[in-house]
Amino acid sequence: MQRPIPRQSAHEHGSRRAENDARLGDELASVIGGARRRAVRDGDRQIDTAHLLHSLLESDPELRAAIGDGPQVARLLGYLVQRSIGYGLRWQSGVEDSGAVPLVTETAGFSPLAAASMEYACERAARHGGPARGADLLAAILVDRQARAVEVLGRAGIDPRGVLARLDGRPDRPEEWVGGGDSVR
Repeated sequence: MQRPIPRQSAHEHGSRRAENDARLGDELASVIGGARRRAVRDGDRQIDTAHLLHSLLESDPELRAAIGDGPQVARLLGYLVQRSIGYGLRWQSGVEDSGAVPLVTETAGFSPLAAASMEYACERAARHGGPARGADLLAAILVDRQARAVEVLGRAGIDPRGVLARLDGRPDRPEEWVGGGDSVR
């Protein structure tokens, strides 16, 4: 007897909708797909910023270079892998949301911070006149200190403000974190 085809959950449907968003470049749609697969494999209820960061690092050597040198990136990937095998268990029961960014509810499947980061990446891309790229999403992820990806970067000894400055082509660091001291925009 053949088993019925499993129905797609609302979580998966919303993630796939984001992957097909015309404002995203092909590379970013692939990153989202990788983050979605990682979240499902890890048993997480939502795609969060750490899933997105992990997928970005795996897919884009230029972003790895913007984050730091080889040992820094290796340490960061080590923390992300640890998270996927148990380091993040304390996060599985909660929703990633700092309250510093407006809640974006139409992107089901993403944590509130990841959804806001996706939206900000599209806004950032619109300023340069193209679809959102990996650098846009990484910059969007880095602006909120409460993001899980920022926490993992910090644990790996990487300054997210320095990475953001490198992504923006600035030798200096952003002057302030806005939004109640929690984010930069």
